[in-house]
Amino acid sequence: MAKKSLLKPTLATILLILAFYAFFNTFLSPINPTTTKLDSNFPFESTGSSFTLLSTEKTSSNSHNSIKVYLYDLPRKFTYGVIENYLIARDSDSSKLKYPGNQHSAEWYLFSDLIREDRDDSSEIVRVLDPEDADLFYVPFFSSLSLVVNPIRPAGGVVDSNGGGGGVYSDEEMQESLIEWLEEQGYWKRNNGWDHVFICQDPNALYKVVDRVKNGILLLSDFGRLRGDQSSLVKDVILPYSHRINPFNGDIGVEGRKSLLFFMGNRYRKEGGKVRDLLFQVLENQDDVIIKHGAQSRESRRMATQGMHSSKFCLHPAGDTPSACRLFDAIVSLCVPVIISDHIELPFEDAIDYNKIAIFVDSNTAVNPGYLVKKLRKVSTKRILEYQKELKKVKHYFEYEDPNGTVKEIWRQVSLKLPHVKLMINREKRLVRRDLIEPDCSCLCTNNTGIISTI
Repeated sequence: MAKKSLLKPTLATILLILAFYAFFNTFLSPINPTTTKLDSNFPFESTGSSFTLLSTEKTSSNSHNSIKVYLYDLPRKFTYGVIENYLIARDSDSSKLKYPGNQHSAEWYLFSDLIREDRDDSSEIVRVLDPEDADLFYVPFFSSLSLVVNPIRPAGGVVDSNGGGGGVYSDEEMQESLIEWLEEQGYWKRNNGWDHVFICQDPNALYKVVDRVKNGILLLSDFGRLRGDQSSLVKDVILPYSHRINPFNGDIGVEGRKSLLFFMGNRYRKEGGKVRDLLFQVLENQDDVIIKHGAQSRESRRMATQGMHSSKFCLHPAGDTPSACRLFDAIVSLCVPVIISDHIELPFEDAIDYNKIAIFVDSNTAVNPGYLVKKLRKVSTKRILEYQKELKKVKHYFEYEDPNGTVKEIWRQVSLKLPHVKLMINREKRLVRRDLIEPDCSCLCTNNTGIISTI
């Protein structure tokens, strides 16, 4: 009897254990390995209007990782109003709003990209309509175009912010007005402008207020007219100029490139550009070298297109500032750039190795009589073809109208600045004393390269 009484509890315990095992194996076990293997056989790309599970997850991941940008709805005078005043200054029809083609067109391309309804979801940035969701705030003032309205305005022909006439256009007043508007915005005051993005591609754009926006991410062509405490590679982005000549659409080769070296542009420049006159003196009588003085015009662009498309090398000396659109004209022409600009900064250097597409010569060496021509004549046809092959690979980076070109790369570069933005915001909150803020920035970025020299 004692054995029977012990048997019942033992059987009950065994049944209970089996029940728990079945429950855990059924409901709480990991995904069946067989199922995972089947999922891995799904195609990775969408076909037609249907999407696979994996491609949906990929899209969701990209969207999650994209930087969220809020586009300020500025008063009209800072955007379309600038275009109207530019057209009025040239006696053009201001009722047909069209941004004029020039080398500083990046401000238009970026603005146009943000307002497009069909923006690519795979972009590094996404536009958000709620500023509370934003990582960064884009300020779409056409600062470069505003700068060139100024010197050619007709008396009393300006259009005001409401579309009416009156007054005389002043870029300086526009800059001040922009800052006044920004300083009324809570999101500007919240982080002292660190998370704001400004485009000032012309070297003189925003010159009057640059000290008041220098915390933000500045989109620039170079650092030629800025101090080290105003800009640096750490926080800012170098942009390419919009090329002004037609791209070369043929294949690589030297058969149609009869000239050794080509340059067409202003001979006399200030500052680092003084090297141009010296280069003219040592090059203008050399065989196979075309070097001409000329200003921007439709005819000069036609001649420059012909010259760059028929030359093996294209000269890029410094101008009033280290960079100029001529470099990017050369790149899209597959004409190997010869860069003589000692303080130049180049766009997208994390993606492009410029040593593969260009030849660099320091200014002092380049002006030695005979040196440059002798050096270029030693470059073999095989090496020129290698340069051209690399130029063809990267030239889409300098095409603003290419969906996978310049605009997309600029946004990628901007997205890379977000960790620094967050660092500076958090750090500034920690530094309570006002007098510690200014020297603190200089210890992070003592010059335009952002090299840290003191801590």
